[in-house]
Amino acid sequence: METIRYVVVCLAAMPFLAQLCMAQQDAKDCRDSPLVSRFPGSIITNCVDKADELAALPMGTKPSKKVEGEYHRITYKFPSTASKAQVVRNINTALKTAGYTFDYDSGDYGDFTVHKGKTWISEEITGTGNIQQTIVIETQLTQEVVADAAALSGGLASTGHMVVNGILFDTGKAEVKPESAPALQEVAKLLQQTPQLKVYVVGHTDNTGAVAANMDLSAKRAAAVVDALTKQYNVAANRLQAFGDGPYAPVASNDTEDGRSLNRRVELVKQ
Repeated sequence: METIRYVVVCLAAMPFLAQLCMAQQDAKDCRDSPLVSRFPGSIITNCVDKADELAALPMGTKPSKKVEGEYHRITYKFPSTASKAQVVRNINTALKTAGYTFDYDSGDYGDFTVHKGKTWISEEITGTGNIQQTIVIETQLTQEVVADAAALSGGLASTGHMVVNGILFDTGKAEVKPESAPALQEVAKLLQQTPQLKVYVVGHTDNTGAVAANMDLSAKRAAAVVDALTKQYNVAANRLQAFGDGPYAPVASNDTEDGRSLNRRVELVKQ
């Protein structure tokens, strides 16, 4: 992807900015994104880079846009010789010229959230001379932590049910993702260690969308888990029964993305 470049030319057209660029140094180990060039004469004062992160991008009066994926945040100090209006105008023009869709534009206030494909960019320009640039390249976050067989056994013994972290599906889909293998292996291990145990495999969703569609999706996801356990891990089919509970048994509020994420789950329930 071509780098977005601002309209002002730094070194060639403005010698005083060239001197400023050379006189000040960026924060250690920080660098510009290859997607967006810095406003001429600015220095990087801080940066954060993460392979997996959930970002809340400003959308004005609307709820923040939650985007998860490769995350980069760079904070710049732009030169005192430039006005906020000049910086806002340059960044706005650069993003439009590069073909980004504006999801939020505060105008002269200086906040923008844009996207192109799976790339999201948020720019926040302050009256005190700072630019905070957030870039998120959208991906599905991976589930790093799965419940082991001992934890599953303990949960079933104490409460009669246990969430199986790490069983993953794409949004709106019922196919078990390959990344679910570690969690499925632990379920199979649990059943191998306790031959008398029979469980319901229960699928749950958040409340987004129609109830009937969520009931159908949760049932299909539960059935897909049963199918994987029987065909890939040789668990006897008579020890498993699939059931879809849709949005009817939330464990957290559906008013937030974090809550909805917790509600989208697969549970084992002791028969």
